[in-house]
Amino acid sequence: MGLSIRAYARQRGVSHVAVLRAIKQGRVPQEPDGTINPAKADASWERSTDPTRAKSKAKPKPDTAKLKPVAEAAVGSVRETLKEQGLPAGGNVTFVQARTAHEIAKAHLTRLKLQERRGELVDRARATALVFRLAREERDAWANWPARIAALMASELSASCGDMIGQPVEIGAHRMQKLLETHVRGHLAELAAIRPEFR
Repeated sequence: MGLSIRAYARQRGVSHVAVLRAIKQGRVPQEPDGTINPAKADASWERSTDPTRAKSKAKPKPDTAKLKPVAEAAVGSVRETLKEQGLPAGGNVTFVQARTAHEIAKAHLTRLKLQERRGELVDRARATALVFRLAREERDAWANWPARIAALMASELSASCGDMIGQPVEIGAHRMQKLLETHVRGHLAELAAIRPEFR
C-alpha cells in the first residue's frame, strides 16, 4: 500500500494539484488501489520532468547579516515611539507593542498632513531661506544707515551744541559717519554671534 495523493504531495514538496496533473499526464503511476508508491513515483517524476522547467525546491536563505540591522532599527524605532508616548518598552518588543507604535506613528503622520493642508505647517527649508534672506537685508540696511544719516545728525548736533554753549560748533559729517559705522558694525557682529536653539 502506498501514500495518498496529498501525503505524496507533502513528501514531494508540491501541491496535491501538481500531483493530480502529473497522474493525468501519465508522468506519475498510480497503484491499483489509487495510492502512490513514492519510490516509483519519484523515479518517474524525475524522468518525465524537464529540468529547465523544474522549480528549485531550495529557496535561497535570506542574508541575516543584511536583515539584522534593519530589524534592530525597526525595534529601536518602536521603543522610541513608545517612550515618547510614555508607554513601557521592555527588552523584547511584542507584536502588540509594535502594532501600537505603528498606529501612533500613523496618527502623527495623519495629523501632520492635516496641519499641512490647513496651512499650519511650513516647509522648513523655505522658512530657513526666507529668514536668512530677511536677516541679510536687515544687516545691509543697518550697514548703509550711517552713510545716509551722518550728515543730518552732524548738522543737528552742531546746531544744538551751538545753542547750548552760545557759539557755533562744527561737527564733521565724515567723522560722525565713521563713528556710527564702527558702532553699528560692532552691534551687527554681536547679533551675528547669537545662535538660536531649535526645539
